Amino acid sequence: MKAIGVHQYRPTTDPNCFEAFEVEIPEPQHRELLVRVKAVAVNPVDTKVRSSIQDPLDIPRILGWDAAGIVEGVGSATSLFNVGDEVFYAGSITRPGSNAEYQLVDERIVGRKPSDLTFEQAAALPLTSITAWEALFERMAIPAEKTSENRDRWLLIINGAGGVGSIAIQLAKQVAGLKVIATASRPETIAWCKRQGADEVINHREPLAHQLRKLRLPLVDYIFCCHDTDPHWQNMADCIKPQGRICALASLQAPLDLNVFKNKSVAFCWEFMFTRAMYETEDMQAQHELLNRVAGLCDRNILRTTLTENLGPINATNLARAHAKLEEDRTIGKLVLSGF
Repeated sequence: MKAIGVHQYRPTTDPNCFEAFEVEIPEPQHRELLVRVKAVAVNPVDTKVRSSIQDPLDIPRILGWDAAGIVEGVGSATSLFNVGDEVFYAGSITRPGSNAEYQLVDERIVGRKPSDLTFEQAAALPLTSITAWEALFERMAIPAEKTSENRDRWLLIINGAGGVGSIAIQLAKQVAGLKVIATASRPETIAWCKRQGADEVINHREPLAHQLRKLRLPLVDYIFCCHDTDPHWQNMADCIKPQGRICALASLQAPLDLNVFKNKSVAFCWEFMFTRAMYETEDMQAQHELLNRVAGLCDRNILRTTLTENLGPINATNLARAHAKLEEDRTIGKLVLSGF
């Protein structure tokens, strides 16, 4: 089968940034599915893993952790899917990724593809939907329904126009019924956040608490930081309510002082959507159930795809283009590639 991989880190301007090569089609075992990949999305984690490959590899590493495709084979212990089923998933960071014609993936982290979405539209959703769902409804324990308490609570999403922020706004509004403040700094990203459902948009390049006061908005009950954590550390301490909850995605670049949250008794937590697959946790199948619920919400037109640009076929040139766009840190929504 055809695959696109990284032999060693090179900048996206290098024609050898990615390498096309041939590899045997793998055989599914136990609870594995063999999926024929139809479309993939590209995420910041792809660029981070690519940049970490400093020493040459004997076999190029296949990146890609967002895909939609068709089940072509099943392992002996599978029970959730059959050959011919259309699926979407993010996969595991510890295994070969989706930038190949076929991929093995554990069925417990796979969902049925939303029936009304194309493969391209569906591929834009898994990684970000899992990340946002787990952050909001599991890590911060926000009720995943429109309760009377949620109606009066405020969520601040830092970087609302990115892939995770875009679907987090939708989940917070459409599933939980929260009031949402998103951050964005350009006219096009501000407009995008409002289209996703944000009640208010403020600028993450300026002190956030000052902007809340200026708009007569309250301190917030929850903060979901979907961008670099370090520069927003004090911002989050200033904006969170006493006994509020904060969830972050990006690893710290330097030691930071947790004491800034102490007097408010703030709960701080991390979200890493690969945790369940990496450690094969007892509740690993929760991601299958989560993706099926997202698919149902899409089929009922409650959630929308966050696809903004299709860069063409899955090949070395287009993957380098996608990585270059992500490294500029100005993308809106999700970038997708489809077909070989």
